[in-house]
Amino acid sequence: MNTRIMHEVLAQSQAGELIFPEVVRRLLAAGVESYFADLAKGEETFYTTGGQTHVEKMVLPLSPIANEFSSTGIVSTIRAAQTDTIRYPEFIKRAAAAGVIGYWAFLTGKKVIYFGRQGEFHVEDFPRPKA
Repeated sequence: MNTRIMHEVLAQSQAGELIFPEVVRRLLAAGVESYFADLAKGEETFYTTGGQTHVEKMVLPLSPIANEFSSTGIVSTIRAAQTDTIRYPEFIKRAAAAGVIGYWAFLTGKKVIYFGRQGEFHVEDFPRPKA
């Protein structure tokens, strides 16, 4: 398990240096099949194809998580990230404002599930490559 890659990818994401497709590419190459970003605890847990896990602390200042989950809020945040209008630090701020307590990125399954405090969720499939 290459924990160095997991650490570097999270650190570079938090510094606003990576876009999501690069995060996915690098983590898949390191054998990561999914990760859970816990915005309440401020940590990410990486899950490998070999059944191992690795936890990294987030160093970004965490924003208070809104009580109400906003599907439109998280969708607009996702779209801003997809167009590279915002990077990870702003993404995390806006996700918390939209009531996201955590999200699970299924890299091999090509989807992310965003969770609210009351069990609400939004499923976002990875964008299809343009033909």
